[in-house]
Amino acid sequence: MPSLRLNGRSHEIAEADCDTPLAYILRAPRIGDLTPKLGCGKEQCGACRVLVDGQPAYACTLRTSDALDRDIETAAGLDTGVRLALFDANATQCGFCLPGIIVAAEALFRANGQPTRADIAEALKSQLCRCGSHPRVLEALEAFSQGWRLPPGEVSTRSHIEPPSPPDELPPGLVATPTLTDWIRFDVDGRVQALTGKVDIGQGITNALRLIVGEELGLPPATVDVITAHTGRTPNEGATAGSMSIETSGANLRQASAWARRLLRERAAEAFGVPPERIETRSGALTAPGINMRLDYWQLSIALEGFQIRSRTAEKAPDRYFTVGSGYSLRFDIPAKATTGAFVHDLAADYHARVVRPPSLHHRLTRLDATVDPPGVLVIDGSFVAVAHPVEYEAERLRERAANAAEWHRLPMAPVDPGIDQPRRDAAEAFPLRDCTPTRARALPMQTMHRATYTRPFLMHGSIGPSAARAQWSDGRLRIDCASQAVEALPGVLARVLALDAERIEVRHVPGAGCYGHNGADDAALDAALVARALPRRRVLLKWTREDEHGFEPLGPAMRVDLGADFDADGHVTTWHHETTSFTHVARPSPGAPGVDLLAARWLAEPLAPSQPTPRLAPEVGIHRNALPLYWFANKHVVKRLLPDDAIRTSALRGLGAHGNVFAIESFMDEIALAAGRSPDQFRLDLLLHDFPARAVLRAALDLAGGLEGNRGVGIARYKNRQCCAAVVAEVEVDMDTAQVRATHLWIAADAGRVIDGDGLRNQLEGGAVQALSWCLKEAVAFDPYGRVESRDWDSYPILRFDEAPRVETVLLDHPAFPPLGAGEATVGPTAAALANAVFKATGLRVRDLPLTPDRLRAAAAQ
Repeated sequence: MPSLRLNGRSHEIAEADCDTPLAYILRAPRIGDLTPKLGCGKEQCGACRVLVDGQPAYACTLRTSDALDRDIETAAGLDTGVRLALFDANATQCGFCLPGIIVAAEALFRANGQPTRADIAEALKSQLCRCGSHPRVLEALEAFSQGWRLPPGEVSTRSHIEPPSPPDELPPGLVATPTLTDWIRFDVDGRVQALTGKVDIGQGITNALRLIVGEELGLPPATVDVITAHTGRTPNEGATAGSMSIETSGANLRQASAWARRLLRERAAEAFGVPPERIETRSGALTAPGINMRLDYWQLSIALEGFQIRSRTAEKAPDRYFTVGSGYSLRFDIPAKATTGAFVHDLAADYHARVVRPPSLHHRLTRLDATVDPPGVLVIDGSFVAVAHPVEYEAERLRERAANAAEWHRLPMAPVDPGIDQPRRDAAEAFPLRDCTPTRARALPMQTMHRATYTRPFLMHGSIGPSAARAQWSDGRLRIDCASQAVEALPGVLARVLALDAERIEVRHVPGAGCYGHNGADDAALDAALVARALPRRRVLLKWTREDEHGFEPLGPAMRVDLGADFDADGHVTTWHHETTSFTHVARPSPGAPGVDLLAARWLAEPLAPSQPTPRLAPEVGIHRNALPLYWFANKHVVKRLLPDDAIRTSALRGLGAHGNVFAIESFMDEIALAAGRSPDQFRLDLLLHDFPARAVLRAALDLAGGLEGNRGVGIARYKNRQCCAAVVAEVEVDMDTAQVRATHLWIAADAGRVIDGDGLRNQLEGGAVQALSWCLKEAVAFDPYGRVESRDWDSYPILRFDEAPRVETVLLDHPAFPPLGAGEATVGPTAAALANAVFKATGLRVRDLPLTPDRLRAAAAQ
């Protein structure tokens, strides 16, 4: 039989497998190396790359016959200094792209033992990363090239602000779920389980939560296992969204751990016959001076059973922290993501499934003349068409055959204009903000002297790994494994589609590729369930294709922001007017929504329509997130306008409206500063006299960068006007011949309250900034006249590559006595504005429409 030499071992394969792309054979159960990832199938993302005779190869297209009798190496087998250097530096976020990066970097270092940063960037430019880990990866490999593997140094400072009074009330999560053992368990000797309703989408929150629990219990963080969202097994903490995980779940677990420590000490005190204050704890051991006896948490954990948390107990004082707030903590999840099957895409399955998609949201099936030979399965329900097969590559071939046989028709509809012009904006209902909250009061007309309009296009989440889910029906129950960020809401929505009691649906979160918002993860869960219903008791793993992901995921909506201002002779702003117009940013599936917001529901024989967009009237939600400026203005009018159109599917993307609103506000601040004859930095500082923390953040960013000399711009915002405050200084180069913009350096300063995991916080701030650079320099979804997405792959929707990534430096302003604040989305708006302001410094051109492509710069120059 033919054989493959993989990581030093031979594996026999069937003759029939020789024409199959190598990635499918390596991933199949017979070999089981799940590190080559299926990301695009077109040699565009690099997630599948392996070494063949020492050279990087795309396993998604390489025929297995062409790899016979050659040495194949994958990230799982590359236990080398390169891989360790990336692990040591926490050089990833979601980790889906990491195996391919390891392969490409290993090939480089074998050919060139001491590559420069430019060499490394060039070698990695075929590898895509969506989470913005580019600077971290480059920094780690550059350090390794120079002979050291320590994680990058972090600039950190503690500022002195009067600490708040300790809270009297319990965190809301503990009020809703007061049973202590729903949060903290000592089930296995030497280990602790911390249960959270939140999920890790690449932010590293599980690492931060284990630091919190370990700190409070006095245990090494490595002994804490964090169990993430799983219906019926973990607390219901709602969706993982809005950068709230550390604020909410962190507070819940900290207080639950404090109660666990108190109860265990009290039980030990009873056993020893001493007061609780004499009990000493160390790594879970409980002792008392003069008592020749020793107990531990696990022996006494029965004391926690049935305990209900009804009031607060004292938590560990910040000045006694040992691990929380440290500059560096090694993430425990990264090695598995790089060397094993840690993603939902890698789960074991009896059948692999694919959906046969229509051309667009607005097409329906006319007919399908196709047959499938056993053991393949064809599922048709109205216009929902899917295929399944026990062999993954055969499922892909079935999908292609069925797609070629399917005929579709478009529903009657008028052409779609995705732009937001003045008449469309004026026709949208206006909601003026009062005390941060949208109202139905009459909006005042804009009558200011200085005006400008800013726009951003539709954007994609663009996960490197397309959405996936596994489903299994058994004895009238449905189990789903998926990467949803709202697993508690999903059973209720699925129940409406499947006519099943929600209590009979179990949903477990399994990591997917990073997306940072609402992509197709929930939709894939319904797709998988529909196929699994036709295959009772079988585990069905359904994966979207790259074309599915780009063509059908909910998009980050286009935005238009109209700004106006007046100022007096001294440069003081006397009037500020802000109107922001967009499509809905909030369309996550919810059992309480009027419609069913899962993709396949609209295609069934008995279709269920999606919800119609409605205005969100709570503070800082969707369109109007960060529409209120950070600055003090005596007279300000802020209005949001919702476009009700649903021809294009939109939902939450990292930052929601904050990206467009802060881009506009901070760009306009530069414009009016220059119009008033003021420097942009001092103009901002003067308007932040009432806000000492924000002023400190801005000064820290300016100090880190050494000022705004040269082609530099700045932006600042406090996310949702209450969470992490971040300032970004960007430096750019603009090629005057090609009009190509390149960001060469970012400097970031942030105040996220108490720093829990300094390295993880820095990674998130930098990742958000790099992702925003990609949006602002390259990204815009293209449509046909009827709203069909035409950007179906990475060539038609390019994102930032490693050879385009800037250097990044970050400083954190730590406040140990304050609660931690959400930070994962804090830099997307400030980075956009800092970039645009830097481009103005470099060219004299004020480009108000994203992305800042050469065509946009030429158009601005022509005006």
